[in-house]
Amino acid sequence: MNKPFVMLRPEITRTHALILMDWLEDERVTRFLSDKSGVSHFIEQAINRTQMPILTHLFNQGGRFFMVHNRDDVPVGFVRLVKSGMDCEIVLAIGDHDNWGRRLGGSAIVQSLKLAFFDMRARRVIAKIHPDNARSLRAFKRCGFLAADESSTSFSLSMDVGRYLQLLRAGAMSEDAGLFITTADKSRLEDLIAADRAPKVFELEHEIERASIVDPKRIAADVVTMNSKVVLQLAGECKELTLVYPQQADEQFGKQSVLSDVGAAILGYREGDVVDWMVSDRPQEVTIQTLIYQPEASGDFHL
Repeated sequence: MNKPFVMLRPEITRTHALILMDWLEDERVTRFLSDKSGVSHFIEQAINRTQMPILTHLFNQGGRFFMVHNRDDVPVGFVRLVKSGMDCEIVLAIGDHDNWGRRLGGSAIVQSLKLAFFDMRARRVIAKIHPDNARSLRAFKRCGFLAADESSTSFSLSMDVGRYLQLLRAGAMSEDAGLFITTADKSRLEDLIAADRAPKVFELEHEIERASIVDPKRIAADVVTMNSKVVLQLAGECKELTLVYPQQADEQFGKQSVLSDVGAAILGYREGDVVDWMVSDRPQEVTIQTLIYQPEASGDFHL
C-alpha cells in the first residue's frame, strides 16, 4: 500500500532516545524547533541518569511523548502533546529527513488529533509554527487547522473539537475506505464505551464517531457487523474469528472482542478491505478476506 501511514508509540526506549539525539544534531531537523537545545540536553541527561531500557516516564514529564513509526515499524519522528486546561499543544517533527515529502507528518497529525480529542479529552489543539517552516504550515492546514494568531516568531494554528468532529464525519481525516455501523450496534457499543474506560476504548469510540450509521435492514451484506464471522489475513496467516462483545470473548473458540486490536480494526469494514492498524503493538495490515456470516444478511436481527 502506498498511502502514508504512521502509528504513535507511547513506549520510549533507550534506542529511541539515541535516535532522537541523532536527529537533534541535524540542523535541518532542529532549525525550527524553539526548544531544541533544552530537548537535546534533557535526552542526554535521561540516558546518563539511568540504565533502564524503558525511559517512557522520563519523557512524559509535563506532557505525553510519542515516537512516530512508519508502516515498517521504523522510527521516523516524534510527537509531544502538552495539555493545559482544555487546550492541548502539539509539537511534531519528522526527524528522518529521508522521509520528508511523503506526507508522514500529516498522518502523524491525524493520529495526534485522535489522541488529543478522544483520549486526552481536549477541547482545542494548538500548533505554534515558525513562519519560515512552510512544510509544517502546509501539513497542519491540509489537516484542517485554522490560523489563530501570528507574531514575528510563530504562527499559531488551532483546531477545536467541533471542527474536528465535522471533518472526521465528512471523511477528511482518513484516506481509507468508509466504514458502516448499524444503529443497533452503535447503541450497544456506546453503552459499552460508557461502562468500560479501558486504555484503548477511545479507538473504538473514534471509529464509531466517523462511521456512517445504517439501519440494520439496509446494511450491505459484505460489511463486518457485530457477531459476524470472518476470515482475516494477518501477518501472513489466515485467521477465522467471530466479532463479539467483551463478555462473549473466547479466543480458544475464535470469539474476538470488539475491544481487542483486531476487533476494533475490522468493525464496519467490507469484505476485501485492507485496514492499517496497530496489532500487538506494531503496525500491521489486516485484510478482511472473506465474510462467512453476517447476522443482518441472515435475518438474525436479535443478535
